[in-house]
Amino acid sequence: MATQTATQKNPSFVLKEAGKVIYEDRPVPELPSPYDVIVKPRWTGICGSDVHYWVEGRIGHFIVEKPMVLGHESAGIVHAVGDKVKTLKVGDRVAMEPGVPCRRCLRCKDGKYNLCPDMAFAATPPYDGTLARYYTLPEDYCYQLPEHMSLEEGALIEPTAVAVHITKQAGIRPSDTVVVFGAGPVGLLCCAVAKAYGATKIVTVDINEERLKFALDYAATTSFRTARVSAEENAKNMIKECGLGSGADVIIDATGAEPCIQTAIHALRLGGTYVQGGMGKPDITFPIMAMCTKELNLKGSFRYGSGDYQTAVDLVATGRISVKQLISGKVKFDEAEKAFGDVKQGKGIKILIEGPEE
Repeated sequence: MATQTATQKNPSFVLKEAGKVIYEDRPVPELPSPYDVIVKPRWTGICGSDVHYWVEGRIGHFIVEKPMVLGHESAGIVHAVGDKVKTLKVGDRVAMEPGVPCRRCLRCKDGKYNLCPDMAFAATPPYDGTLARYYTLPEDYCYQLPEHMSLEEGALIEPTAVAVHITKQAGIRPSDTVVVFGAGPVGLLCCAVAKAYGATKIVTVDINEERLKFALDYAATTSFRTARVSAEENAKNMIKECGLGSGADVIIDATGAEPCIQTAIHALRLGGTYVQGGMGKPDITFPIMAMCTKELNLKGSFRYGSGDYQTAVDLVATGRISVKQLISGKVKFDEAEKAFGDVKQGKGIKILIEGPEE
């Protein structure tokens, strides 16, 4: 039986408005410049931000004001190359970095292109995403996959690069003790990257027992389930139960939840480092006195920067981390909306959507 997208030249999974998605035949793209390539995305992971746009139609000041193709965690096959492209050819398998900066602003020039104010990021209004048959990118934002790495693994490079950037912000070193709040995909990958970088004790924190068990099987060395008590008491209990001595060297929050952030500040050692990776409420009550008196290092983390994507590819390619275990389901392109619903309900770890049938 023919699928609903079978006759479309460039079938695309489009968010029309909050709560409403359709399959639409978009124009087949042409190469914007001789340095660009056209990729056929073959596998795409579903990110929490994609689901948030689907449900709410906005994230902060990014508002869906016109129909937008969803998806940004993709890997695919090069379909066409510009005549100035030197490192890729038709048929190459690539991980696709979905954010292209202006390359000219001060933030781009000082090596922090993820902070470019004119970033064109897939599936962030007003830019279309990768859940389509064709997608264009500059040559240098496509990372060739080694032969032994699958395209499914390639789709997991995007969240892995997020974790690489978070751990880079944290400055994790061998023998560090690291606590990661949240055992979702990014939190799990932060545990894996921290382990690859030599952290000796990695504590996973969540309220979901199944996810804690998964994290322990995956990369964490111990777990802690937060209780409905004060942040100070949760921190005290964590330090004692997990053998953190005077506190953790590094704590990463991948939840954005206010109680987790508060507990983290109290659970750090003097002079420890805290990195905020999860998105939450715009404003929270924050234990600023503990931050000051402990002289903590606090950093934000946003997407990924120079070298992070290639590092993610290398970590997976060399087996220093594995992403296969995170794939809890795969669906056909025409089942994308159901997959989004499953992610919204918290089913599995990472669900992948296959590219449109040829």
